[in-house]
Formats: sequence, structure tokens, C-alpha cells
Amino acid sequence: MVVKYVDSSISELKKLLKTDNVVLGTERTLKILKSGNAEKVFLSSNCPDDVKKDVEYYAKFAGIPLIYLKQPNDELGILCKKPYPVSVLTILQ
Repeated sequence: MVVKYVDSSISELKKLLKTDNVVLGTERTLKILKSGNAEKVFLSSNCPDDVKKDVEYYAKFAGIPLIYLKQPNDELGILCKKPYPVSVLTILQ
């Protein structure tokens, strides 16, 4: 499992948000990780610990890169143009 703490991932994320291959939310992300259809997973800086542990476990099990963002979930929600905070974001294959 590859773990990154890079600010340049925000510019990459902005490009990926323009495609239809983005899934928001913990429950949908966990389902996708269990099926192995994810390409990358992004976590906000203040993602809840129980969610972080679950996502880390399934990402490691599936061999999917996990990227820790320095932005909190409210800023990630604004970046995704959503009126609510986003803690977990998944890019599909």
C-alpha cells in the first residue's frame, strides 16, 4: 500500500473531479474497496479515526494507494462543490 502526504495531490484531485469516476462517502468507498474497483482513495486530515482504520484496512488488503490530504473535510467538500463535508473520496478504475 502506498501512502502519500502531498499537497500536489489537490491539483491532481481537481482534474479527477471533472470526470465521472469519483465516489464520495465512507459507505460507498468501503463497498468499492471490498470489490477492488478503486484506483485511489483520498482521506481528509480530520477524518474520524474509526473510518480511517476501516479504509486503511481495506485499502491495504486490496493494494490500493491511500492519499492523506492536509485539508480538513469541510475544505474537501468545498473543493468537490458539495454543501457538506467530505472525509473520504474514491477514484474508480
